[in-house]
Amino acid sequence: MGEGGVVPLGQILTDLALADPDRPIVTCGNETATRAGLEARANRLARTYRSRGVGPGDFVTVGLPNGIGFYAVVFALWKLGAVPQLISPRLPDAERAAIIDLAKPVLVVTEEAPDPGLSDAYVEPRVGPSWKAPTSGGSTGRPKLIVSGQRGELDPAATASLLSQRDGGVQLVPGPLYHNAPFNFSMYGLFAGQHLVVLEKFHPVSVLEAVQKHRVDWVSLVPTMMLRVLRELEKGGSWDLGSLEQVWHGAAPCPAWLKETWFDLVGAANVHEMYGTTEGQMMTHIDGVEWLAHRGSVGRPLWGEVKILGPDLAELPAGELGEVYTRPGPDTPPYRYVGAEPRRAGEWESVGDLGRLDADGYLYLSDRRTDLIITGGANVYPAEVEAAISEHPSVLDCAVVGLLDEDLGRRVHAVVQAAVPLTADDLRAFLAERLVRYKIPRTFRFTDRPPRDDAGKLRRTALTEHEASY
Repeated sequence: MGEGGVVPLGQILTDLALADPDRPIVTCGNETATRAGLEARANRLARTYRSRGVGPGDFVTVGLPNGIGFYAVVFALWKLGAVPQLISPRLPDAERAAIIDLAKPVLVVTEEAPDPGLSDAYVEPRVGPSWKAPTSGGSTGRPKLIVSGQRGELDPAATASLLSQRDGGVQLVPGPLYHNAPFNFSMYGLFAGQHLVVLEKFHPVSVLEAVQKHRVDWVSLVPTMMLRVLRELEKGGSWDLGSLEQVWHGAAPCPAWLKETWFDLVGAANVHEMYGTTEGQMMTHIDGVEWLAHRGSVGRPLWGEVKILGPDLAELPAGELGEVYTRPGPDTPPYRYVGAEPRRAGEWESVGDLGRLDADGYLYLSDRRTDLIITGGANVYPAEVEAAISEHPSVLDCAVVGLLDEDLGRRVHAVVQAAVPLTADDLRAFLAERLVRYKIPRTFRFTDRPPRDDAGKLRRTALTEHEASY
């Protein structure tokens, strides 16, 4: 890939294709694209989009399912210096319309659809002002765009080193590509020279089959995926995870028991956790060995700074719980919102979480500030209750919310997806050995559908409204 250093994103694919044109670069289902094949598709698409008026700095809304076409479209936009504005292809019409109203894109892409009459020869890449503009609803439920301050160029070697991704490695991509973590991790891996094995949709058996068939060495999971893969392994079988060298996780709190089980599966040193936001102002990291010495921590910042503030916005000492605020380092390009304003305290910005720092600067999280349940005057953190529920061997997924209650103000309520029929009494007895009484849900609803989406994300505000209607 040339001599290294910062290059336009659209050039990275070209360099990979020139270095080894016939090497597989993306596999999805029964289809595999070579480096040269993906480069040709992206070039033809770039000419197609340019003929439709797309140019440097233009937002282009991309609502595509996981697949090779997703990568071809994004690289085509990068070649033109345009900004991919990523959305779920399954958004309800009203939500999709609200996002498009914010983004005001030049084009909306819902299928690959190149013009077959145009050339697939090299397109000299332009460098756009931003490499992505993902969407977030946040805790308010109102959509906003997060326009990255990172221009459409980078040093592939730098990101490869940060994530221990290597040329010739194989990354499994089980999450939806419109979400920030699967998008970032898979693109960084592709830049580094990995072969991406992309699942159309997450399923624990599909994960295990792909790891075994393709000898996957690098994967990013969310805790819900980790739990479901574990439950599949507990059924028995001869699954081989021996190729896994790096298991990364984030996006939601990971119960300690689940994390330690994965230590047993692949080795503590090979399990990595990252914590940060789509805004990219700060990112922490911790591996399993370090975690065992700082149980429960999400690590210390790789870049940026973090501090804990109280309700009066005064900084709290080590060990005290408060709101997590971050500040970017001098080399971090500033993002911007479209459709929202950040919550600030001077140069510092809230990430919406509650947590504490220890004396060594390790960060420990409790929950989202807006998710805290106050029941009968006591604080209950949903993530703690969810971690305890998920330990039950029949539980596949769960979510805890606070519902209005005339006596308690809010009552703790759980939505549980189980592999076999469970009762509220079953879970209350199980939780009595793990939680104090006021943290045990007063009510349960059992469902055959996961309360979280394919990326392990939970729309807690919408879920609370839904559960209140029962």
